[in-house]
Amino acid sequence: MKLSNKFTLSRIILAPVFFLLYFIPIWTGKFNSLSIFIMFPLLAFMEFTDYLDGHYARKFNEVSDFGKLFDPFADVVVHLSTFVCFMFSVNGIGYMPTVVFVFILYRELTMNFIRMIAVKKGVAIAARKGGKLKTVVYVISGFFALLLEALVRLNVVVEFFGVLRIISICLFVLCLILSYISFIDYLIHFSKLLKD
Repeated sequence: MKLSNKFTLSRIILAPVFFLLYFIPIWTGKFNSLSIFIMFPLLAFMEFTDYLDGHYARKFNEVSDFGKLFDPFADVVVHLSTFVCFMFSVNGIGYMPTVVFVFILYRELTMNFIRMIAVKKGVAIAARKGGKLKTVVYVISGFFALLLEALVRLNVVVEFFGVLRIISICLFVLCLILSYISFIDYLIHFSKLLKD
């Protein structure tokens, strides 16, 4: 397996690890502090591999149609896994509204379906600028929500926590908006392919 694809695969493998680390304290009432100290570097590593796979694919001339599909698929696995987490908290109050998650899920699944249609026609749909911007906001929103959950799990009292939670909700709403803007951009850009 190419090095770039190994980095991509690592995200798919680590996403359920993050999911379990997030929920074990919710399920058991234990390991709050430990989970946070593992989840931050784990999330950072997963997001960094998104840069590494592209970097090494270009550096070693490993850019391929498979990679153009595998990379966004891994991104979807990571982001949907973490977004599910952020609907919940050890204190019972999540940071991402369920309705926002559901509509992002619809968008991501539909986009993957469109990529499959394109592959059947011999076209690999690579990430466009709108999709990359959406991903950046996904990452920022994820780290912000994890920071709030860290405050809760470490029992750090912040008087304006409610304001921070509203900011988190607004960030995820922005994720939703950007995801559909980029989706429309893909539909417009590849409309001829889809019509055919």
